[in-house]
Amino acid sequence: MLPPIPVLADYGISAKHGFLPDDLPLARLPDPYYNKWEAVVANLQALILSRRLRGVVDRLPVLSTDGLEHVAEWRRAYCILCFMAHGYVWGGDRPSDRLPPPLAVPLLAVSTRLEVPPVATFAAVCLWNFKPLFVDEGVDRLENLATLNTLTGSLDESWFYLVSVAIEARGGPMIAIMLAAMATVRRGEQQEPDSEADTAATVTACLCAFAERLDDLTGLLQRLHEQCDPTVFYHRIRPFLAGSKNMADAGLPHGLIYDDGTGHETYRQYSGGSNAQSSLIQFFDIVLGIEHRPTGDKGDKNDKAGTLSASEPPPHNFIMEMRQYMPGPHARFLRDVAAVANIRPYVLARPHDRPLAIAYDACLSMLRALRDRHIAIVTRYIVVPSREAMRARSRSRSPETVRRQPAVAQPKPVNLARPTDSKQLKGTGGTALIAFLKQARDETGEPAVEDWARRFLGRQARGPGKNDFFFGKPDESPLTPEVAAAAVTDDEEEIVGGMAGTWTIDDDVGGLCQY
Repeated sequence: MLPPIPVLADYGISAKHGFLPDDLPLARLPDPYYNKWEAVVANLQALILSRRLRGVVDRLPVLSTDGLEHVAEWRRAYCILCFMAHGYVWGGDRPSDRLPPPLAVPLLAVSTRLEVPPVATFAAVCLWNFKPLFVDEGVDRLENLATLNTLTGSLDESWFYLVSVAIEARGGPMIAIMLAAMATVRRGEQQEPDSEADTAATVTACLCAFAERLDDLTGLLQRLHEQCDPTVFYHRIRPFLAGSKNMADAGLPHGLIYDDGTGHETYRQYSGGSNAQSSLIQFFDIVLGIEHRPTGDKGDKNDKAGTLSASEPPPHNFIMEMRQYMPGPHARFLRDVAAVANIRPYVLARPHDRPLAIAYDACLSMLRALRDRHIAIVTRYIVVPSREAMRARSRSRSPETVRRQPAVAQPKPVNLARPTDSKQLKGTGGTALIAFLKQARDETGEPAVEDWARRFLGRQARGPGKNDFFFGKPDESPLTPEVAAAAVTDDEEEIVGGMAGTWTIDDDVGGLCQY
C-alpha cells in the first residue's frame, strides 16, 4: 500500500505561507522573566560595537526555559539566543571558542525542543525573524517586511534576510498546489481510463502555475542588489553568520564549546546559516524529480575515475546534510514527500501529451533560471569581494606600502573577512563554490522530458557582461574584464568566501548559500 500524500497541517506547514509560520513571529517574549534576554538583543549592535557584549552576557543569570509555553515563544527564544550567541562568538577581535552557560544552557534546551541545531540556522535568521509593517498587506511583498533582529543593525543585513522571507512567502502556496497535483495523479491511476484527460489537464494546469511562480521568485531574488551592498555584506555581515565547522582559519580550530555547567567540555561543530537550509527549494526539487549528487559526481556510471575503493568513505551530499539544519517537522515533510513523488513518472508515461511535457519542462527551465541568477549573485557578493580582498592584501605587503605604514598599526579582527595564506580554507561546510552551484543548476535540467528541452537546459550559460545586471552592463560594468572572466570559470582554483564561510576547489563537502 502506498504511503498517503502528506497533509500540511501535520507538519506545521501553512497552505498560504508555506514554511513561514501562520502565526506571526513574536517581537518580544511576553513573560517579564526573560526581560534580560530581550534587553541584550535590543542593544546587540551597540554592545558588539563597544566590545561589551561578552562581559554583559557573562554576568547574565542562567534562565530556565520552563516559562516558555507556546511554540511562538520557543521560536522567539531560539532566535534571540542564536543572535546573542553569534555576536558573542564573532563580536570581538578574536572569536570565542566557548559559549558561557547563560547562553549555552537555554540554547541547547530550546534547540532540542524545536528540533534544530544550536546555531543560527535559516530558520533563526529568516523563517522566524520577520514582521509585516502593515498586517493587512501580504508578507510576500518586500516593501511590507521588516526584520525583528539583526547583528549589525544595517539595512543591508535586513534586506539580505527579507529577500529570502519574501521568496518563502511567495512560493509557499505552490506547496499545496503541487501536493494536489500528486494527489490527482494518484486518483487518476485508480480510476477509469475515461478520466485520464481530466487528470492530465489538472496536472498540466498545476505545472503551468508552478512555472509562472518560479519565474516570479527569480524576480524577487534579483532584487537583492537594491538594498544590500556586496562590500558591506562580505566584510561586515558574512563573518557573523559563520558557524563553528571547519573554521580553523577564522580562529576556531576545534569548533565551539557549549558550556552547560556540567564540567564536560566537548567541542561541537555546526555549519552556519545557509539558504541551502530552505525547505522550499528542496521541496521544488523533490516534486519535480530532480536528484542532486555529491559535489564532483557527474553521474557517469562508466567513469572509473570516480569509482571509490572499499577503504574510501562515500561522497558527501551537502544538500542532504542541510536537512539536519531544518526544523524537524519540515525535514520529515520532505522525507515523506520524496516517498510519494509521482509527477515525473506520470509525465514520462505519457510521451505523446505535449502540453503536459512542455509544462513540466517549463518548470525545470524556470528553476534552472533561478539557480543561474543565484550563481550571478554569489559571484558578485562573494567571489569578487574575496578576490579583491586577496589582491589588497598582496598590495599591502609590498615594500613601499610597508614603509608607509604607521609604527603602531591597529590589529585586524580574526574572522572570515581576513584574507589568509592557507590553500585549504574551508567554510561552514565549505565546497567548491562555483563548481557546486553549477552542478546543482545542471542537475536541474537533467530530468527534462523532450529532447529539445534537454538540449536547451543542458546548454552553457552565456558569458558575463552581456546586459546582465549582476555580471555588469556594457556601459557601467561593476567588474573588470579580468575579474568577470575569472568569476565564471569552471576551473575554480582560488580560495573564495561563502555566505558564511570560505570555499576551495578541493573540499569534498557542501557549502553555504545555494539554491
